[in-house]
Formats: sequence, C-alpha cells, structure tokens
Amino acid sequence: MIPHARRAAAFCMLLFVALLVNATRLQVFSAPAYNENPANRRVAIARYERPRGDIFVGKHAVTGSRPTDGLLGYERTYTDGPLYAPVTGFASQTYGTTLLEAAEDAILSGTSPQLATLPVWNAITRQPQPGGDVRTTIDPAAQRAAYEALAGKKGAVAALDPLTGRILALVSAPSYDPGRIAGTGPRAAAAWLSLTSDRDQPMLNRALRQTYPPGSTFKTVTAVAALTSGTITDIGEPTDSPNPYRLPGSTTLLRNESDSEDCEDAPLLYAYAISCNTVFGKLGDDVGLTAMRETAEAFGFNDDSLGIPSHAAVSVFDRRMDDAQLALSSVGQYDTRATPLQMAMVAAAVANDGTLMYPHLVERTTDSSGLPVALTGDRAYGQVMDAVVARDMQTMMTEVVRSGTGGNAAIPDAVVGGKTGTAQNGENNRGTPFAWFIAWAKDSAGGPARVAVAVVVEDAAADRADISGGGNAAPVARAVMEAVLGRRG
Repeated sequence: MIPHARRAAAFCMLLFVALLVNATRLQVFSAPAYNENPANRRVAIARYERPRGDIFVGKHAVTGSRPTDGLLGYERTYTDGPLYAPVTGFASQTYGTTLLEAAEDAILSGTSPQLATLPVWNAITRQPQPGGDVRTTIDPAAQRAAYEALAGKKGAVAALDPLTGRILALVSAPSYDPGRIAGTGPRAAAAWLSLTSDRDQPMLNRALRQTYPPGSTFKTVTAVAALTSGTITDIGEPTDSPNPYRLPGSTTLLRNESDSEDCEDAPLLYAYAISCNTVFGKLGDDVGLTAMRETAEAFGFNDDSLGIPSHAAVSVFDRRMDDAQLALSSVGQYDTRATPLQMAMVAAAVANDGTLMYPHLVERTTDSSGLPVALTGDRAYGQVMDAVVARDMQTMMTEVVRSGTGGNAAIPDAVVGGKTGTAQNGENNRGTPFAWFIAWAKDSAGGPARVAVAVVVEDAAADRADISGGGNAAPVARAVMEAVLGRRG
C-alpha cells in the first residue's frame, strides 16, 4: 500500500502545484487583461461601491457622490458643473474620466498606494481605501469673473499667478454640466449624444486643448527674440521697416490693419503699442529662424510634455520655414498656433521679470481625513529672457494699455500691461477673426504682478469689423484681473 499511497500523495501534490501555478497565472499575469475587458463588470462594481474623493476649489468641494439603486453604488455629482467643467472634467460610469478626474483618478478613486498607511496589510486583507481629495489652485472669484464675462460668447480664458505658476482660472465657453453624463441608462446616453453632436462643442476644453493662430499677441515673442538677440538695442529708436513690407522671396506685400504711415520705420515701443505688422514681420526675418524658434520654445511652444497635470495641447511654432513664412509666423499667422494657456505663460514670463514658472492646477492631494499625500511645489519652467529685456517688455505692454490698442483693460489704481491680437481665420482669411488679449496686472503701490491672463473669443456670429482683441477680449481679461486684485464689487 505504501507505494500506492506515495503515488497518490505525489499526484495530489502535483495537482496542488498546478492549481497554484494556474492561480498565479490568473491573478498576476492575466489580471490586467481581465481588468481591462469591457465585459468584466466586477471592476466597475468595485470602483463605484464607495464614494469618490472630491475636487476642491478654495474651501469648498465642487464634486460629490450620491448613492444609486443599481449595481454601481455611487454616482458622481457636480456643484456649478458648467463653471468648473474645464477644471474637473467628468467621471462617468459609462464614458470614463477626463481632465483632473482622469489625471488624479488614483487618488480620487482610492486606488493609489500613497493612500495606504499599511500597504502590505491592505494587500492581504483587500481592504478598500477611501478616496482622497484634490485641492486645486483655482481662485473662485477669478473663475466666476471669467465665466460670466464670456457668457454668450465662444472662447476661453486662462489665468496664472506669474510668481508661482498657480492656475487661477481655466474657463471654456460654451460649457456643459458633467453631472448629466455621470451615470448610466438612457438619460446619460441621451445627454452624451446631445453634447457630442453639438456644433458648438461644449465638451471641448478650449483653454487647454484647443490651439488658435495667436495673431498679434505673438508679437510679444518676436519682440523678446529681437531684444535678446541684439537685433534691437533701444525700444525708442527707429527701426528699418518699410510700409508695406514685401515678404522675402515673394511679391506678396504685408500691410498693416489701418495701413498707417506711422508704422514706417516705427520704433519698437510705438510699433508694439499700435501693432504694426510690417515692423514685426521684418523683425522676425532679421532675427532669423533659429533665434525665433529658440525664443518660442523657451516660452513653451513645441513642448509635447506639458501637463498641469491634465495634458495640454501642443502649441506650435514651425521648426522649418522659408523667410516669407517666418515673417508671417512672426506676426502670429502662417502655421503658428497656441492654446490660451500658452499665451498666458507668455504674459506671465514678461510679468515675472523673465522667469517662467511651470503652470500647475493642483495645490495638494490629501487622504480622506485631510492629511497631505502630495504637495505640488512651485518650480521654474525656465529663464526666457533676462531682467533688462523683461523690463523693456513691461514698458511696452503698459504702453499698449495706456495709449495703444488695449485701453479697455485699464484698471484704476493698478498697473496693467497687455497686448491685443486679431488672428485671421479660414480659407484665404475669409473667416471671422479670433480676438485675443494677453495681459498682466499688479497693484500700483508696487510689488510683483499678481495675475497674467490670456483671452480668446471666437464669436462666429460677430461682424468681422466688430471683433477685435481690444474690443472683445480685453474687457474679459479686465474682469479676471479685477477679481484677482480684489477690485470687483
């Protein structure tokens, strides 16, 4: 009997080992595939069996969770959903997550190892962690001011603290309520179909994910390149700038909007204030492609890794162009494209004496009891220009608001610098132009700039003659700057 018992025992041991091997294969090697299989309902059931952590603006949560009657126990809710949708994104039981809901999903859903005080014990007991919270850098007053100022328009606002890189406002119009698509069933499906088929694209985050030709606001980059390269040494001295300017290697003439004779040989200070295309087109060619590209990239153009932590669309300045294309790019046309966030970074670098801080939307993450999990420190993106060039640019931008095209951005008892832009759009520039305005503001008593902002308005219903950076976008920027400075009633 002993040999038979030994063989039986060996066979049982072999079966036991095979069971362990198969269990290991399923739980370790095959688990990701099973977890990602859309037919696996257990993942979704486990994900929504408890409330999700919240996203905070200031002291208040702008998200929540409510119990449901279905297998998915809790559904996401939003306070002032359209106001904060460009910040939060959505967390949907049917359609997944976007923006902060996606970028910070591990914290919010409770799956991040950072939330576990006893990771090994939790792994053994499979005890689920409560979701953590995300505290944003958004200024509620600035966010609401931007949202209300854009009401009835199509466009976007991005505002930064130049000294720290904290994002103070991120608004896209028109917007939508993420709560409409948070659940399951026919109602959420109908809302999704309505939103995704809307020609106005309310779910598009225009501040972060849409690029536009920046028009004359890009002359800020060209001016920095000219001053940094030594092409211009005195902003008050006349330039060698014909009016009109024939694009190099071409018979095409670059003209000014008003075709003002004042643009001929205009000093940089004056040309920037009244936005002379001819001066800046020739300057771009004089500076050259290499220096123009290096300056644009110092501001963040062509950076495909920018995340706040949500991913931002790449703002583009072509690396290969002929001289005529370079001249057009230097006035913000040709293939040059930028997000509102990118142009807010341009204004912020000027305002912060040449240092560009990395933009960030999350101040800190915490566990469910409020204890810090991770803090987002302020860090420099890079030194775009030296302090001397930055002071020249500050002088030029304040002149735009004081006596140039940006007078609608002026704020009593504050120092405001700005730059208007009207970017051509559509085939042969027949479409309605986009209105741009970039600006920064600080208290007249002194101290660092407290806000830098970029506004774009793409109101296709407006008459071509009625849309302009100074007329359409500057008042929106002023409202945001007033909110940050505490000047709004």
